[in-house]
This record gives sequence, C-alpha cells and structure tokens, in this order.
Amino acid sequence: MVSPVIVALDVATLEEASVLARSLAGEVGGFKVGMELLMGEGPRAISTIADIGLPVFADAKLHDIPNTVGKAAAKIRSAGARWVTVHGAGGPEMLESAVEGMAGRGVLAVTMLTSLDSSDLPQIGIPATPAGYVATIAGLAAAASCEGVICSPAEIGTVREAEPSLQIFTPGVRPGATDADDQKRIASPQQAIADGADYLVIGRPITAAPNPVLVAQEIAAAIAAVERPGRAMVDMSRPQT
Repeated sequence: MVSPVIVALDVATLEEASVLARSLAGEVGGFKVGMELLMGEGPRAISTIADIGLPVFADAKLHDIPNTVGKAAAKIRSAGARWVTVHGAGGPEMLESAVEGMAGRGVLAVTMLTSLDSSDLPQIGIPATPAGYVATIAGLAAAASCEGVICSPAEIGTVREAEPSLQIFTPGVRPGATDADDQKRIASPQQAIADGADYLVIGRPITAAPNPVLVAQEIAAAIAAVERPGRAMVDMSRPQT
C-alpha cells in the first residue's frame, strides 16, 4: 500500500527541502513542491525532489488562459512532476488544456482554498455553500478528465458522492492538538482517511516539528488502523519526458 501522506515542502530553500525529503523518504508517499520553492528555485525544485525517488506534486495553482496553462503544465511535467494543481475556477477549457499539457494524467483541480469558509464566499461573488461550490468544481474536473481534486476535509464526502472517479487530495489535515495555522476547514488524519480521502497533504505539522521523521511515523501509525474505502491504486511513476 502506498502511503497516503504527501509532505508539503513549504520551506525557504531547495537545500532545506532536499534534506527534509531525504530524511522522510521512507515514511511517506510523496512530496509537494509549492509556490515558495517554485518561485525561488524554479523548475529545478521539482526535478531535484523527484530524483529522490518519490512522486512530486507541483502545487503551482495554475490559473490563466487555456493556452498559457497548457504550456505551463507541459513544462511542469517535463521537470518531473507527477501531479500539478490548477484552479478549477478557470473553467472547462482551461482544465482540458492542462490535462493535455500533462499528457493526459496528473491534473488536480483546486476546488476551494482551505483558508476560506462560508463567510468568505459572498465577498468574492460566489452565491453558494462551500459544499455546493466544491461539487460544481468537481463536476468540471471530472468532465475535463482531471485525475483528481484538492478539497478540504469538510468536502471529502461531497466529492466522493458527486464524482466517485476522482482522486481526493486533502490539505488542512492537522494531527492531535496541532495549531490550525491559517486553515479554517480542517480534520485529523484519521478522520480524513475514514471519510474517503485518497491522499493527505501535510506540511507544517511535520516539517516544523522538532523531529519530522517521528511525527510522520506517528501519523502513519494513527491512520494504519483506519479502514480506507476501496479505491483503485493510481500509477505513481514519474512521467516520461
């Protein structure tokens, strides 16, 4: 069984990210390279972490015209990313272009950021509940042949019911008494897995801990006893370029 934990390497330098990733490689299922590293180090951040041997999730959150997004996704794929995030709000054509750029696999549609809640949606002109909005974006993602979505723990059940073919990657996961930081819609690793998440994207609770390896092991032990809903395993191999 592939570990469902994707560690978010949201740190300042590629050197720090590489040290963390190498120390955690035997405990987790993959790594997220986010905007901080992508903006500071460029695509080599993806290839350097991918060379460690686990799949890389490039959290680029692409959102632009379809042609631009498709070309950007192709560049990210060629750097070695197994997955790339694209804002579902960019619409069907943009999502389809991203899928084409990723050679047909690995696009994860961002539904609604975990830093938002129901009080934020009216302020940005969205007349829907979080669950309703996430279900809409999930429908767009499935229609565009995206592999999965990014959604908070609160909407796992919504996505699983609306679009059961999608893989669910869930940030906002906070073990034990860990600080929620800037996340608003959160759950424990055990709850997220029990509700049907396929992968847990966990950053600061692991990377900011005095002993990241120990915390990763504790999370693995906590979710080991949780029955995961039956799901087909995905191909985790690095894309061919």
